[in-house]
Amino acid sequence: MDRTHIKDLTGKIGQKVSVSGWVDVRRNHGKLIFLVLRDGSGTVQAVANGKDEGVFQVAPDLRTEWCVEVVGEVKERPEIMRKDEFNGSIELGVESISVLSKAKELPFEKDADLNIDTHFDYLPLTLRRERTRDIFRVQATILQAFRDSLVSWDFVEFQAPVLVGGDAEGGAAAFKIDDYYGKTAFLATSGQLYKQIMVGPFERVMTIAKTFRGEKSATTRHLSEITQMEFEMGFVHDHREVMSVLEDVMRHIATRVIEKHSGALVRLGVAAPLLPAVKFPAFTLTEAQEIIEREFGEKAVGELDLEPEHERQICEWARKEHGSDFVFITHFPTRKRAFYTHPDPAMPGFSRSFDLLFKGLEINSGAQRIHDYDELVAVMTERGMDPEKFSFYLQAFKYGMPPHGGCSTGLERITARMLNLANVKEASSFPRDMTRIDNRLTKEE
Repeated sequence: MDRTHIKDLTGKIGQKVSVSGWVDVRRNHGKLIFLVLRDGSGTVQAVANGKDEGVFQVAPDLRTEWCVEVVGEVKERPEIMRKDEFNGSIELGVESISVLSKAKELPFEKDADLNIDTHFDYLPLTLRRERTRDIFRVQATILQAFRDSLVSWDFVEFQAPVLVGGDAEGGAAAFKIDDYYGKTAFLATSGQLYKQIMVGPFERVMTIAKTFRGEKSATTRHLSEITQMEFEMGFVHDHREVMSVLEDVMRHIATRVIEKHSGALVRLGVAAPLLPAVKFPAFTLTEAQEIIEREFGEKAVGELDLEPEHERQICEWARKEHGSDFVFITHFPTRKRAFYTHPDPAMPGFSRSFDLLFKGLEINSGAQRIHDYDELVAVMTERGMDPEKFSFYLQAFKYGMPPHGGCSTGLERITARMLNLANVKEASSFPRDMTRIDNRLTKEE
C-alpha cells in the first residue's frame, strides 16, 4: 500500500491508508491506546483498540520519537470529540503497526521550557519540537515570499560568492582564511559589491547568501553566520524607488505568513504584523530624533544613528500613530554609511540611505549607490582606502554603470522579529557564534 501523508488524510475518510512517521505522544486508556502520529506534513490522532491482539502486542511499548508505519481506516470523529485544530475532525483507526526504528528516552521533557544552551546542546532533537518546527516553517515562507515578490518585479537571482579576495567593504570584521592555495582570502561579510557588478548584465538582481561577521559580540542580536536576502536595481532616480520595492516585498512576506501560518502564530503567542492601509511611515533621521525627544523626553538629535532603545521608541510611536509595525528612517550621515552610498545634494552631509525598522529593530539597510567611477574612486581615496584593492569591482564602473540602489535583509533577524523571539539564535537552524559551532567551544579552542 502506498504511503499517505498526514496532511492528505481528510480527503480519505472511510478509506484504508498507510501512514509513516514518528510517535509524538502515546496515552494509555485501558483497552484504548491513543497515539499522536507526526510526519513532515502534520499530525493526526490514531486509536488502537484492545480488540485487536496484534496491535496491542505493539502499541503499549511505543515511545516518543519511535518511527512507525501504521495502517488503518480514516474515520470522522464524533461531533463531541472534534477539535478546532489541524486534523481535529478525523482520527485513524489502527489495524496494524510496524516499528521502523526505536528511540531512546529523550534527555528532556518534550514540552518543557528549555534554556537556550540546553536547546542548542540537543539541537538535533529540539528541532523536532513543535515550537521549533513552527519557527522554521515560518522562515521558509519568508524566504519563498521574498523570492516570489522580487521575481514578480523581474529580478534575476544569482549566487554571491562566500570566498572573497579582500575584506569587501572594509566595514564588519571579516574571518580570514590564511591558506587559500598559499594565499589569503576572506569569508564574505556581504554580497554588496557583487550585487552592484551584476546590475551591469541584468539591471535587477537578487541574491540569498550566507555571510559571515567576525565581531566578538555575544548578544541576543548577533550571529557569526547569517543569511542575507539582498537585491539591487538599476536606473533609479534615488533611494525612494528602492524603498518602494522593499515595501512591496515586506507586505508580501507579512501577508503570506499571516495566510499560511495563523496556527503557528497562535501557538507562539504572536500577533500578526500590523500593516498600514497606506505607505509605510517614513522619517529622516533628524525627524525621528525630534519625535523621540518630543514623545519620550530622551536626547537624540545630532546623534549619527539611532540607539537600540530609540529604534524601539520610534516603532512604538509609529504603531500608535500610523498603525504600522514597519517604519523607514532615511538620510543617515554620509560618513556613517559605506563608501559607495550616494550623498544627497539637497541635504549636505547626509546620504540617500535608509533603514527599515520592524517591531523595534532595524531589519534592513539600503541606499542609492554612487555609480560614477571617478566619484567612487575619490570617496575611496578620501576614506584612506586603496582603489587598487577594489580593481575587480571598479571595472564595472568604468564601462557604463547606471544609477542604482538596493538593500539587504537578514533572514534570521526578520524571522526573530516576526515571531517575537528573544534571541536571534533561535531563528537560525544551526547557529554559529563566539561560543559554539554545533558543540560549545572550549577555551582552548
